[in-house]
Amino acid sequence: MHYLLNERYCLRGWRKLPFALVDRDTGRASFVRRPEMELLLDCDGGRDLDGPEASQERRDAVRALAERGIIRPCRAGEKLKDDQLYRFYDNRYIRTAHWSVTGRCNYRCKHCYMSAPDARYGELDHDTILDIARQIVDCGITEVTLTGGEPLVRRDFFDIVDALLDGGVRISQIYSNGRLVTEEVLRKLEDRGIRPEFNMSFDGVGWHDWLRGVPGAERYVADAFRLCRERGFPTGAEMCIHEKNKHTLRETVNFLASLGCGSLKTNPIADVGAWKEGGYGPSIAIDELFRLYLDYIPRYYEDGMPLSLQLGGFFSADPDAPDSWFIPTEKRCADPEAVCVCGHARMVMYISAEGRALPCMSLTGMPIQENYPLIPELGLRACITDSSYMRLIETRASEVLAHNPECQSCPHANRCLGGCRAAALETAPDDILSRDMCTCAIFRDGWDEKIRAVMEELKHNTSKSF
Repeated sequence: MHYLLNERYCLRGWRKLPFALVDRDTGRASFVRRPEMELLLDCDGGRDLDGPEASQERRDAVRALAERGIIRPCRAGEKLKDDQLYRFYDNRYIRTAHWSVTGRCNYRCKHCYMSAPDARYGELDHDTILDIARQIVDCGITEVTLTGGEPLVRRDFFDIVDALLDGGVRISQIYSNGRLVTEEVLRKLEDRGIRPEFNMSFDGVGWHDWLRGVPGAERYVADAFRLCRERGFPTGAEMCIHEKNKHTLRETVNFLASLGCGSLKTNPIADVGAWKEGGYGPSIAIDELFRLYLDYIPRYYEDGMPLSLQLGGFFSADPDAPDSWFIPTEKRCADPEAVCVCGHARMVMYISAEGRALPCMSLTGMPIQENYPLIPELGLRACITDSSYMRLIETRASEVLAHNPECQSCPHANRCLGGCRAAALETAPDDILSRDMCTCAIFRDGWDEKIRAVMEELKHNTSKSF
């Protein structure tokens, strides 16, 4: 019988990871060994794969691929589409680009990383931005999330979308303040056959307008959540915690859930960008933030786990897996030499509004960002192959622990691995290998044990296993 690779899959390879099956619906790559790739390459419609001359092992492997829906029976001579054929990219593998397509914004947020109200980082011109889109395609990046500034202020926003989609790149999320999320925008996305998640900022019931600097911002974003729900677009939210809005956490979670929002991630405001320039000072003390989070956890379960929740690096839970929870910053690493300083940044790169390759968005507005390359000057392939960006990504966690004497004697070192590099820079702006004091406090001050005690009490009181 002849078999063909199903249309949702294509065959790809990168430096050091030469054999991969990519699911185009999810943008995820499954890396395989050479014998498995050779079998997948044979699923091109031109060969009888389970004839009498095929070994039992080969027939079993073909049957397993068919049962998983990776291949399907076909007529002899039926062929793969050109974009399904094996393609090798002569650069390192990056799964996702989180891309600020503009530094401009229609709001005046008091905490903006890139001081977008003043367009400090501006935006790249039409030809340059489309060239970066082409380079994303040419480097085999399978997924993009679009952000800003406010990405929808670009007049050529849909030119960017089309350039990515035409290259087979999945657009999974669009980050927005919600003001420009309209029927027309959603219709244009639907016409292109996509419904990306809209991840929209919401900074506390009654306090959103204050932080966003625009009267009516809370009403506008609530309307955008409702519109997305009506049109079948998934939504998520991010909330910036500070002294003035901390008391709204429970009300905010429940309000967002009532609008159809599926997830919320919270973080304290970082003292960078517009917040630092405005002289607002520390947004909330670490101990106060952790106490707020700890006190809210039982309320979250009392309210029926209304949405997927991540309280910074402190606690995370999902109603789709109600018996599971975890501490996002907890690594439990047996060998720090075997892992990179940031597993997330190894898979997801950030492209700034000026076209700079950065490990994450949080570095925007920090002086250290100048150490990293500009894609229009160096080229994306060089950035993700051999550059200061890649050298940081390849740095091992053991180097962070060796760099900090406190970590060398800490019993929790292999659980936190020094924490987040961007968070570390907030207290040591010139030292990207320094300790992340926020993550350090979770384990050093016993907050992890306090979380476990709360969850044990919930388990005892509700007869559920968390």
